[in-house]
Order: sequence, then C-alpha cells, then structure tokens
Amino acid sequence: MALNKQTIKQILGELPYTAELYWQFRQGGKPLNKSFSLRRTEQRLPLWKAQAQAARAAALQRMGQAFDSLPYIEPRKVLIFTTLRYWIEHGVLLGMAAAGLGHQVTLAYLPYGNWRVRGNRFDQRRHNAYAQKVLQQAAPLLQTVSFYDLILDQQLNAQLPGQLGDAIEALSFRDVQYSLNLEEVDRNSDTPERDTPARALYRLRLERNTQAAQAALYWLSRNRPDVLLTPNGSILEMGAVYLVARHLGIPVVTYEFGEQRDRIWMAQNDEVMRQNTDAVWQAHGSTPLRDEQWQQVRELFASRQRADLWQNFSRRWQGQPGQGGEQARQALRLDQRPVILLAANVIGDSLTLNRQVFTESMTDWLQRTVRFFYALEGVQLVVRIHPGERYTQGPSVAEVVCSAVRGAVPDLPAHIHLVAADAALNTYDLLEIADAGLVYTTTVGMEMAMSGVPAVVSGQTHYRGRGFTLDPGSWQEYEQAIMGILSNPTGARLTQQQVEAAWRYAYHFFFEYPRPFPWHLLHFWNELESWPIARVLSAEGLAQFGRTFDELFEVPAHGI
Repeated sequence: MALNKQTIKQILGELPYTAELYWQFRQGGKPLNKSFSLRRTEQRLPLWKAQAQAARAAALQRMGQAFDSLPYIEPRKVLIFTTLRYWIEHGVLLGMAAAGLGHQVTLAYLPYGNWRVRGNRFDQRRHNAYAQKVLQQAAPLLQTVSFYDLILDQQLNAQLPGQLGDAIEALSFRDVQYSLNLEEVDRNSDTPERDTPARALYRLRLERNTQAAQAALYWLSRNRPDVLLTPNGSILEMGAVYLVARHLGIPVVTYEFGEQRDRIWMAQNDEVMRQNTDAVWQAHGSTPLRDEQWQQVRELFASRQRADLWQNFSRRWQGQPGQGGEQARQALRLDQRPVILLAANVIGDSLTLNRQVFTESMTDWLQRTVRFFYALEGVQLVVRIHPGERYTQGPSVAEVVCSAVRGAVPDLPAHIHLVAADAALNTYDLLEIADAGLVYTTTVGMEMAMSGVPAVVSGQTHYRGRGFTLDPGSWQEYEQAIMGILSNPTGARLTQQQVEAAWRYAYHFFFEYPRPFPWHLLHFWNELESWPIARVLSAEGLAQFGRTFDELFEVPAHGI
C-alpha cells in the first residue's frame, strides 16, 4: 500500500536526526514557511549584538555606582520565555537589551508557528533546528534554550503535581475560549470522530500546555533564575510557564502591549491582563490632577467621542463620530422612560475570561440580565454590542441576547434594543441619554462614571472598587442596585467627588499605568529605526526608559 506524504512525515518524525538532516541538506538551512521565518532577526542579530556588547561594557564599568542621570540597574540572572514567531523575535530584542544592561540572560522558547494547528513532528523538528541555527548567533551575549528539545526527551512524561495540573487544564480551557471567542465549551468527547472543533482544540492546547509545563518544571528546577519574564501569562504556553514559575516560587514578570505606542503593561507575580492598578491608585488616587493632566485626559476622552486617533494611541474606539444624544434617541425610537445602557465586551475576550464575580461568565450575565429586564416594560434596555465584534469569528452578543428570551431579533420586546457592532451610532451618544449603565469589564464603565452616570459593574475589572461604581457581589445585590437606580434616576447620579475620582483614575490608567518602552510588539521593526539598541541604552534612552527596564528585571518583593 502506498504511503501518503503525511504518513511518511509521521514515520520520519519519530526517527532520530532525520528531520534535522533533511532540513540542513535539502532546505539549505532556510525556514519551512513564512509563518515561522526569523529572517529579519537573523539579518539584524550582528548589529544588535555589537550594540548590546558596547552598552554592556559601559554598564559593567558603572556597576555599583549611582548616577543622577542614569538609573542603576543591579545585574540579575534573567530568563525570558516566548513562543510563536513574533514573540520570539521581540524576545530576542528584549534579551539583547537586558544583556546590554549587564544582566545574564537566557531566552527559552518553543518554536511553534501556530497555537491552533497540530502539524506533525517531522515539520516541528525542522522548525526547531532552524530556530536553533538562527538564535545561536546571539551567543554568548544571549544564551538560548529550546524547550522543544526537552519535550522530545521522554523523561519529561512525568505527571504534573495536582494543583499545577489542574491549573494547566483551566489554562487550556481558557485557550479555547480565547481562540474561538467562546465562553461555553464542551470539553468531553466519547471518540475523536465525534469531536467538535472546540474539543479538538482543547485536546491540542492541553497537550502542548502540559508539555510546556513539564519542560519548564524540569529546566527551572535545575537552572533557577532571579526573575522570569514572559508575555501575557494568561494564555498558551506562556501561561503554562507562568504557572510553573509561580508553583516553584520563582519571581515572574508578565508583560503585554495595548493600544498605545511607546508603552508597555507589566505585572509582577501576576497576570498582566488582570490590569491590576492597585499600586498606581494607592500612590496617586487621592492627589488632585494638575491642569496639564486634566487637559491631557480631557483631550483623550474627546477623541474617543469623536472617533479620532490621538497622539500615540493606534485605535479608534468608535466607528462613528458623536452626533448627540437626541439623534441616538430618535434613531432607536426611544421615549421618555428610563434608559439603561448595557455595554458588552466581545465574547471570549481575554479581559473577560475568568473575570466572573457572581455569574458563571459574561454570557451568563448577559442572559440573566436580559431575562430580568424582559418583564420590566417601564424601562428601556439598550444593549450596545462591542464594535470589536466586527473583527471576531465567535458568536455575537446578539445571539446570546436573543437566545435568552428564546426568540429571534424581531421577537424581542419593544423595550429591549440591540445596537449592532457596525451600527452608525456612537456609544457616547447613548451614554448621554442613559440613566444608568451595566457593564462586565469594558472600560466604558469607567467612562460612564466620568459622565456622572451610575455604572453597575458585574465582572472583575481594574476599576471595580475604586469608589465611583456600584459593585454588587451577588445577583441579589445586582438586582437591588438596578432597582435602586430606577426608583430615583436623578438622585442616583454620581456626586461631583465621584466624577472627579473617575477622571483621576482614567488619567492614571491611561498615562501612568502603562510604562514608557521603545518597542511595541506590533511596530518594533519600524520603531527600531528611531530607537536602535545603542540609543535605547545610551544616557538619552535610559533617562526615558531606564526605570521601565529596571522594573521589568526587578525581583518582586511580594507575592512570591
């Protein structure tokens, strides 16, 4: 019987050295495909290395001294873990900068090109050989280790400790939710033949996350760093390595990038996507804003209303400029009954997953809320579907809302209105006519408070509990909060002190919580033109970014 190509690859993938030799002699050391091409990194590594070496020599000269113009950065043993082509490339650049500052740096990686496609071992081993060939050029300044080599070692098949294994299962489930923009996923299947795409993806994510955790547990137990850095920390193999570091008590810093260029989010011993702003708020929350700070946050808020880009922000929050509240009222045919604005997140967004407080999920919150309002004909509920749904493939909030009342869109009661993701309506116009707002984790809840509108927050979001929102801890408290507002909408408006607190918080969230950083993940190839390693590690660059680098490589003093 003739063997097809995939069967041959499966056989060869189990034989030692076959994939590596094939890659070396038949492919000439080139990448398999564009999805895992490190060509740009390979081209620039000699320059990065030379610039980092020069900066390192200068850093070593000033070790142990304090300078007014340059931050002192204590040398540390740093491990950076990444996977996927773009994170690996960014990790190499970050590692070179860390080495240039005098740190002892190792880059650990998994050479995967896609987190949703299994592929075959023959191709994966060729990816691994290619990545090793490119990245070894960074030595000795940047040491590299492939966790895939450890995965190929059969000794890693030991079962993970109980709590860590449970955490890896929860992580894998979250990966499926994130990948498919789903919250309700059935992980059980009698046979692979009856698998749904979600079940098959769960099995793949569980396998890869378990392998990553086993490799990290093995390596970190023998090569303990002072601090581990990994992107995100909430999903994929990066989340698995984060969990292992926490399990071993190794200090870990997670980092991510938002809509602002020249800024980075980071968290110490925490998942950065939790957006924990406690330290910033405790330090500055009670301090009045200066005039220039007021101007800055007002200009930002105005740009969001106008659907404009502003300064270093790269996202438009609305597709339609504001036209005024009355026009929105007419477009939706709203009357003078109280208006409750429900601003939804995208289903399966990383900022909603595992953020439940008193409901099972955001989907559960939506359905129960719609059922609650179904019989309240004296109130008008406006459900604003997140504009980001235009770019996702999962189920729409509209489907969730309609399924909650077992009907199609035309069968919704007249007092419940859906505003589609692509509707020619601005959320801030809806906010202008709202008597109250309902949110899960969306930033719109903070902006409701900035406008004096009482916002009832149902998910664990960064601005919850800051003193300017209503934060129920149970479904009963949630209903009571809504009915309390409806009993006296005018009296429920926020006080001037609460509104000012919301504006102060917004300023610190947008302008203090993100730290200055030269290389945004989405733009760093272009930003390298303005901020090469040599300039970043110069007196000029360290004056701007030095504190951020110190915090990135800092050993957290709490939460270990």
